[in-house]
Amino acid sequence: MIDERAASFLNLIKIMDELREKCPWDKKQTIESIRHLTIEETFELSDAILKNDLNEIKKELGDLLLHIVFYSKIASETNDFNIKDVIDGLCEKLIFRHPHVYGDVKAETEEQVKQNWEQLKQKEKDGNKSVLSGVPNSLPALLKAFRIQEKARAVGFDWEKPEQVYEKVKEELAEFETEIKYGNQQNAEKEFGDVLFSLINYARFLNINPEDALEQTNKKFIKRFNYMENKVKTQGKQISDCKLEELDIYWNEAKQI
Repeated sequence: MIDERAASFLNLIKIMDELREKCPWDKKQTIESIRHLTIEETFELSDAILKNDLNEIKKELGDLLLHIVFYSKIASETNDFNIKDVIDGLCEKLIFRHPHVYGDVKAETEEQVKQNWEQLKQKEKDGNKSVLSGVPNSLPALLKAFRIQEKARAVGFDWEKPEQVYEKVKEELAEFETEIKYGNQQNAEKEFGDVLFSLINYARFLNINPEDALEQTNKKFIKRFNYMENKVKTQGKQISDCKLEELDIYWNEAKQI
């Protein structure tokens, strides 16, 4: 008897086969043409997670699963790979990278698991690629910095204590301020990048995800700005018509909500 989950997955594959055969839009798509849609769906899932909207998370996970099946269907038509190859490859990878579950390796902490994971990824590459080669070039810069630091840590290249990282933050800030003082725009930009990189590093040591932290601040700013904007509109004005002192009053009100 087929498991209900397996039956649902088989039904999805069947629907994808039919859409690819009968729907003009689905028939036209290529791996390249749906790439941007996959990125959009990923960000929509991220929004749902940040809102803790479980119903929306369920829907967005479905959309991403559709894309995985879609890519696999397209590739199967050229005999490159199919959904079975995708799943089999994933299962093999998960077993290989969890020797503490499926083998005799000991890993008692989350940190040990992460270090083993990165080291095993290097073995999969036969040591022919850089430790950092697994960081996608297309990642947003903040996420890329975070992943670079995680991978460096997995092979032992890291600070020992958060206090050391914070000292580096202060050092980079001082260098940035020096370049600002002397009006060197190009060097200031480089030093500002160093400041951000060191702050991301410090956040990592404090178990703070910098992407999540920044997005929370973005949402907080938007909420407060919208409040301020609405207060101004009730007076028949635009924000650009108001003095900063007046806007500060509304901003401080928004902070109390």
